Amino acid sequence: MCDYSLHAVASRPAKVGETLITTTFPRTSTRGFAAEGEPGVAVCLLPGTELAFEQDVKYDQGWIWTRTASFRVAKFGVVEPNVPHRHHDAIEFPDGSNVLVTLLIGGQRATVLQLPVVHQISGRTTKAEEHGSTPAAVASAAGRSCEVPAMPSGVSATKPEASAVTFFRPGDCG
Repeated sequence: MCDYSLHAVASRPAKVGETLITTTFPRTSTRGFAAEGEPGVAVCLLPGTELAFEQDVKYDQGWIWTRTASFRVAKFGVVEPNVPHRHHDAIEFPDGSNVLVTLLIGGQRATVLQLPVVHQISGRTTKAEEHGSTPAAVASAAGRSCEVPAMPSGVSATKPEASAVTFFRPGDCG
């Protein structure tokens, strides 16, 4: 999604593996994500998109104060979608806390790790499938198959201490 205040900005969907940069878009006071080579184009994320930041995430806390989260991974989501005329795009950290995307300090780099799985309904393709950005789509295009290993017992994918993470890049599967 792209927040309501970015509707007048050119936009496109996110792709797995690309590096995004937090930025304030021209003629707006809203921050969001842009691709490295496209600073004026908002990259829209689907709820559930997983991101890995190069450094601990920094965000505004009041007018002159900034805070640093002790996390480098986050999941994109939406907060209070039924409340009109406010920012809804947010990232959620492994401890359950969240920060509005518009509060992120500009210039931070994040890699799109994974787009959410969205099931087909009535034969329509999903957003991730339309852009060939799912690990299965990449593997299928290469004539390979991807199998995701089972999570070891006692390890949780939502806990910061998770030690088993599988990353897929084009060509990794098969």
